[in-house]
Formats: sequence, C-alpha cells, structure tokens
Amino acid sequence: MNGRQYAALGCVLAGVAVALGAFAAHALKAQLPAYELSIVEKGVQYQFWHALALIALGLWHQYQPLRLLSVACGFIAVGILCFSGSLYGLALTDWTWLWPVTPLGGSCFLVGWSMATVALWRKA
Repeated sequence: MNGRQYAALGCVLAGVAVALGAFAAHALKAQLPAYELSIVEKGVQYQFWHALALIALGLWHQYQPLRLLSVACGFIAVGILCFSGSLYGLALTDWTWLWPVTPLGGSCFLVGWSMATVALWRKA
C-alpha cells in the first residue's frame, strides 16, 4: 500500500472507532456488564489513537516513501485489527480463544512505533 492508502485506511478506522464508541456508550451500556463495557471502551481508545497515527504516518509516507514507514503502517494496521478486534470479540462473545490475539496486537503496535522511530531517526 502507498501512503495515501494508509492515510485513507486510518480515516476509515477512526470513523469506525467513533461509531463503535457511540454504539458502546448508548446501545451496549444497558446490555453489557461494566467490565465488558470497559473492554470495548479500551478497544475503541486504542483503535482511535492508532488510526490517527496511521493517518499521520500515511501522510508522511506519501511525501517520503520510506520502506520503514510502510512497515510501520502495516504493523499498526495489523495491531488495530488484532488488539482492538480481539477486545471487541472478548467483550461481546464467549470466544475465550481470542485472549492470545490481544498481546499479539500490542506487539504489532510496538513494532510499528519502533519502525516509525527508526525512520524518523534515519531522516534526522
């Protein structure tokens, strides 16, 4: 994917995070116990902040097409899917097999941020 596509994906994921946050605050609040609702809210927070990061990194990649930025964007996108997606699944279903996916997503976030740091360091 190119930088523009990563930025567009970030916009979509940010919009989905806003929609999920509103859904959780209004429709799920009466349906879920407080603990499960807090898990959904945590997923929304991480999805939103990392979607914003994906937008920023995608725009940077658009103007400086560095391989490290592409790798960083890819890891952050996969991190959103794995981390936030597994939290949504754990809160809304009884799929306990998703627990190992959450730290995998967190690890993807860390690798993505590390690659972005290296890209910035090398360009400085």
